[in-house]
Amino acid sequence: MPQIPARLTELTVGQLAARSGAAVSALRFYEEKGLISSRRTAGNQRRYPRDTLRRVAFVRAAQRVGIPLATIRDALTELPDGRTPTPEDWARLSESWRSELDRRIAQLGRLRDHLTDCIGCGCLSLETCVLSNPDDRLGGLGSGSALLPERGRRGRG
Repeated sequence: MPQIPARLTELTVGQLAARSGAAVSALRFYEEKGLISSRRTAGNQRRYPRDTLRRVAFVRAAQRVGIPLATIRDALTELPDGRTPTPEDWARLSESWRSELDRRIAQLGRLRDHLTDCIGCGCLSLETCVLSNPDDRLGGLGSGSALLPERGRRGRG
């Protein structure tokens, strides 16, 4: 991994890409989405603050566990400007996602457990298939569509 001299306070897009492992195109995309920011030199070249390395690592780790980019961006706005985020900063952010990740893990576990029943079946029956109709609350009332009473609708005619 290329070393960046400690005296450098800003990185070029190439240095950031080499050091973070993210493609230059990904870095430009992250910047377009407001996940990272840069300043422009007189020659219109991007320069990133050194702490962008940690932000990119955070973005990539969050993406690997399925956190949407909008959620990541919102979390990054809570980080301090002008200083490198501390382990406590990162812990606070990741803790806020724990319940969502736990919910996803439980859902994936249910899907995994029922996948064997569906492979080769081909029915995709809404009456019995937990993969095509997960968390079906009205299934116990019978098959077919169930209409909910309309609220606030006045009689016509």
